Amino acid sequence: MAGNDKRRGGLRKTNKKGAVKGTGGKNRRSLRGKGPTPKAEERPYHAAYKRKQQQQRRASGRHHREETNELVVGRNPVIECLHAKVPANALYVALGTAHDDRLNEAVQRATARGIPTIEVERAELDRMTGNGMHQGIGLEIPPYKYHDVHDLIGEIKASGQPGLVVVLDNITDPRNLGAVIRSVAAFGGHGVVIPERRSASVTAVAWRTSAGTAARLPVARATNLTRTIKEFQNSGYQVVGLDAGGQHTLDTYRGGTDPTVIVVGSEGKGISRLVRDNCDVIMSIPMTDWVDSLNASVAAGVVLSEFARQRRLER
Repeated sequence: MAGNDKRRGGLRKTNKKGAVKGTGGKNRRSLRGKGPTPKAEERPYHAAYKRKQQQQRRASGRHHREETNELVVGRNPVIECLHAKVPANALYVALGTAHDDRLNEAVQRATARGIPTIEVERAELDRMTGNGMHQGIGLEIPPYKYHDVHDLIGEIKASGQPGLVVVLDNITDPRNLGAVIRSVAAFGGHGVVIPERRSASVTAVAWRTSAGTAARLPVARATNLTRTIKEFQNSGYQVVGLDAGGQHTLDTYRGGTDPTVIVVGSEGKGISRLVRDNCDVIMSIPMTDWVDSLNASVAAGVVLSEFARQRRLER
């Protein structure tokens, strides 16, 4: 019977009918806008922002590598360093390491040179090296002590000899650096100059490649190669850049007996434009047609050998 049905119909949850007017201020807030557009260098996703961050890192000096002790690990590399008489602070040996001829030789050579042998827990050597691939041995090498360019020029002048110096530009492989140091020493050169940035430094790899000559041949660091070249020129040096398309070849150039700076670039990039523009002579090395270029250390060795020959003939 009507009125007696106990089923409840749909209940309206509000007393208002139809659409509710207004949005609670949402549209008003969205129409308010986000303010002025930030500058490009303030937007993290923009290339200008990334450039600004890089500039700030450079200005703060974070691009300079901190000179710290280096740990050479592995039995063969450690023995090579000891053979080359690389300066070392200590020889670390992990406790429980199985002895063999190489380990015994490393300990004996270190003892003969007065380098202390320190036994440490294997976990400690893992922490020092950052991994467990050390074969239970590590040789701590102090940072290399670089010469000042001005002091290098003064030392050569005091020797009374016509200076012969190699400047490396864009050389990033420490093996190339070590090989050049060895060639300069072998052919009577007086020093090597490298830039502070974007260059290989005298690490354990360079030490080993130089076969110990880095201990006796000065290596100087320059903050600006162009200014350094001008300093050599003001001191009476001629600057010879090795590059293709020069006005001289090694066969036609006869100036190797004068105080000389040889500038060597990388096999790929060559010499930087500003450095090339400030060279007195650009010289190339004659080669067969199907060979494009020489490794930087090989090119330096060839020229040093020829200049040494010219100097021997003048005596």
